[in-house]
Amino acid sequence: MSEIVTEGNGWVEQTADRADLDVTFEARGRKRAAAVEALGARVAEAEKALGLDGVTTLSRRVWVHTEYRSGKPAGCRATESIQVRVTDLSALEETMSLLLGSEPASFSGPSWSLAEPEKVRAQAQQKAVEDARRRAEGYAAAVGGRLGALVRLSEAAEHGGGAPMMAMRARMAEAAPDVSDLGLDPEPVRVSARCTTTWTLISD
Repeated sequence: MSEIVTEGNGWVEQTADRADLDVTFEARGRKRAAAVEALGARVAEAEKALGLDGVTTLSRRVWVHTEYRSGKPAGCRATESIQVRVTDLSALEETMSLLLGSEPASFSGPSWSLAEPEKVRAQAQQKAVEDARRRAEGYAAAVGGRLGALVRLSEAAEHGGGAPMMAMRARMAEAAPDVSDLGLDPEPVRVSARCTTTWTLISD
């Protein structure tokens, strides 16, 4: 029995409906306790943003370590890294403004993504199979035959998800900065699928 093996590709784009932000705070002190206390004061200024409706804190990690100069202890540094997810995009500008206004050591985001990528992935998979079928039909016709039944189908690596739109270093400011001119409209997120198919070839 003759067979035809083809690959298919499909992709679907959908506007992102959630955004992830990464923010880091740092503080120094002569002792560990002083560094941690100073860090707590900095992070406290960001708590208002973290408590907004439609904002979820995904993770928080703290590092405290001794700094050295010329091989001798020269104080301590405390760092907290926070990953935030904004599921209500109408709150994104306020969230970013409050976070930047709290004077973090660094800030990056938003990274756009989909809340339910499975639905979009299913559409991409359907398009990939349709593409593979069209290719197989073309090869079958090229050799004077017809395409028969699908024998095997395997899935190749999929690609999809949000890509970071922007990254910035937070600047010192007396008030929460205005981020309305930074182009924060949700971006399209592309979800792709690839498959390999094997079909029977019917000779006329």
